[in-house]
Amino acid sequence: MRCWGLADYHELRAVRARHPERVAEAAAARRRRPLFGARDQLMIIAADHPARGALAVGGRPLAMGDRVELLDRLTTALRRPGVDGLLATPDVVEDLLLLGALDDLLVIGSMNRGGLQGAVFEFDDRFTAYDTGAIARMRLDGGKMLCRIALDEPGTAATLESCGKAITELAEAGLVAMIEPFWSRRPGHDLSPDGVIKAISVAQGLGATSARTWLKIPVVADMERVMRATTLPTLLLGGDPGDAPDLAYAAWREALRLPGVRGLVVGRALLYPPDDDVAAAVDQAVAMLDPTPPGTPES
Repeated sequence: MRCWGLADYHELRAVRARHPERVAEAAAARRRRPLFGARDQLMIIAADHPARGALAVGGRPLAMGDRVELLDRLTTALRRPGVDGLLATPDVVEDLLLLGALDDLLVIGSMNRGGLQGAVFEFDDRFTAYDTGAIARMRLDGGKMLCRIALDEPGTAATLESCGKAITELAEAGLVAMIEPFWSRRPGHDLSPDGVIKAISVAQGLGATSARTWLKIPVVADMERVMRATTLPTLLLGGDPGDAPDLAYAAWREALRLPGVRGLVVGRALLYPPDDDVAAAVDQAVAMLDPTPPGTPES
């Protein structure tokens, strides 16, 4: 795992304290890229978990709580061949901008992180991070929102309204609106095919237009039937493969071959693999992607 070294992080902290204006300068100077590169599927590294207090990976309850270690793992992952971009909250994006680690990558800003894991208000997914104006000013490539739909949680109504507004605003700004829907209940989500299909059906109807809406959904049983629920571009949520990574990777590989699937968004599974070899884990995931160039009929 490549380490930037303590000197880099000492400098990062100094810049944060003395020169906050350099965040905006780094965003303005970042080299951007087209949405698609040399192939028709994307590999996005996710790092928006900490902002919801979701720091655990496997048996390590505070694995993501060490920011320097997280940044080391992220810079290693983002530099691997075939990685297309980052999904993260402003704090993580800005650290990586100041480290010069986001050139030639897509950057998707995470928007609603207010539903803290385990809180009594967990289903009140308020927009507490990026908004559309900030995403546009920072020259990011889109915004991502979590949309948990729980029929017995009053906070769901406000979440649906807020997500619809964000989708409309992002589309008006010419930016990707990435929505991650779950048919939910306490203590978790309905990850049956029927549950995912219901979540997709509600989420893809949000906003005044779906022209720039992308879905981010989990890999579940009967993915072929699940993917028939939408015509929208869809990224697969990698999640935590747990104690059976080989089975999880096999499921990802199979789902990636389905029409409409445009790649993977994976965080903890690649950043904190059991053997801590981030580069190898990322390379293994990238190798699953369809190498078909953009514009090739149906892909």
